[in-house]
Amino acid sequence: MGALVSVLIIILVIVGGAFLLMYNGLISKKNQVEQSFSSVDVMLKKRHDLIPNLVATVERYMTHERDLLTEVTELRTRAISGDIPLDRRVELENRLGDRLGQLMLSFENYPELKSNENFLHLQASLNEVEEQISAARRAYNASVTEYNNAVEMLPTSIMAQMMSLRKRPWFTATETERQAVDVRSMFQQ
Repeated sequence: MGALVSVLIIILVIVGGAFLLMYNGLISKKNQVEQSFSSVDVMLKKRHDLIPNLVATVERYMTHERDLLTEVTELRTRAISGDIPLDRRVELENRLGDRLGQLMLSFENYPELKSNENFLHLQASLNEVEEQISAARRAYNASVTEYNNAVEMLPTSIMAQMMSLRKRPWFTATETERQAVDVRSMFQQ
């Protein structure tokens, strides 16, 4: 009987240890995703701060893109509005990035704008911020992949379900980012 009790205690210790390892691992992965998103959020705030200046600088030149400028402004306003669920926020930021990319491509049609010093400074700042956002998104997506794997794979998926943990969304490439760059048009000035 003493041996049976010892075996049961050992089994309970092993199961309890496995339980703790899975729980702590899931919490660690969840916190890593949140920390990674925080890094993306800081970069997105920088982009949000540049947008009003960019719109103010280009709107007097760009008469045909008025709808695009309005949409960029509206998307920015929604993105900074506050408590948006993470899934919706990622989708909104992806759309904003896509529209900003379209706006940047349309600048090629305005030679007088491309010679404006304030615009050139804003464009360089926006390009730098977009590169930082891209790097932060890669780190976030890596964290999300590790987290989502833990949420979906056995045995941690059982623990994740008990903790009400759900898959997290990835940042994806926008339609504008997926398009091939026309290098010839860059040199036809």
